[in-house]
Amino acid sequence: MIELRAYCKINLGLDVTGRRDDGYHLVRMIMQSVGIYDVVCLEKRVDDRIAFTCTDKSLSGDDNLCVKAARLLREAAGIDAGVDIHLIKNNPVAAGMAGGSTDAAAVLRGMDELFGLGLDRQQLIDIGVRVGADVPFCIDGGTALCEGIGEVLTPIKMGEPRPTLLIAKPDVAVSTAGIYTRLDAIGEFGHPDIDGLQAAIEAGDWRGAGQRLGNVLELVTTADVPQIHEIKYMMLEGGAYGALMTGSGPTVFGLFENEDAAEACRQSIDERGLCSFLQTTEMIV
Repeated sequence: MIELRAYCKINLGLDVTGRRDDGYHLVRMIMQSVGIYDVVCLEKRVDDRIAFTCTDKSLSGDDNLCVKAARLLREAAGIDAGVDIHLIKNNPVAAGMAGGSTDAAAVLRGMDELFGLGLDRQQLIDIGVRVGADVPFCIDGGTALCEGIGEVLTPIKMGEPRPTLLIAKPDVAVSTAGIYTRLDAIGEFGHPDIDGLQAAIEAGDWRGAGQRLGNVLELVTTADVPQIHEIKYMMLEGGAYGALMTGSGPTVFGLFENEDAAEACRQSIDERGLCSFLQTTEMIV
């Protein structure tokens, strides 16, 4: 049996630049792995069955992305071997943090190792993008500029020092597909400075990075989830370099100079009872 950590991600920047004929949106994003993770356990079976279990019973169906990833990898590799997949769920669900995508990416990496397939990075990415647009990034993780529909990856070397993160998820859920549809209806909107954000990250200029954080989907999601504005305000008042909604939401993160500042802000937000998930963490590079 092997065990892999499946790290969540945040979007330090998220821009939508167009839409393909097949409905997928074209994006320019800076994605960042964070130190909140699920654990994916894989073990060979003597039959050809893909068996999936999860500590969160609501996620245990065969429509889970872990099962989809396993099926697609078997098809691509031309094998019929069976595997037991057990997911220990710690990542927040429906949070805009690629919780399901990172689990699927871990299944791809783990099955490649477990069965000695020897697939290269691009082969795993090609399979991963068929599972979901965030899966290619989650295969490598770290810090990256993600373009296309998310499958064109350029690693970013992060400068020192690194900030401490505070992750805050309100107790609501949003529809990613619905958010993108409503963004399309807006037509014209402002675009974040992704290039300037990347330069600040590489220089370790987190005050400058905080000023350049941007996510075009916030425009839509905050109309339904006013807590996003309140949490961002509390983080900025608490000394964050910057604060932003990640993905399609509703989770908000803040960049803090140190753990003490992040923890003090966490306690303030916790006292307001705004969040179902609230945790300080670090960037994983």
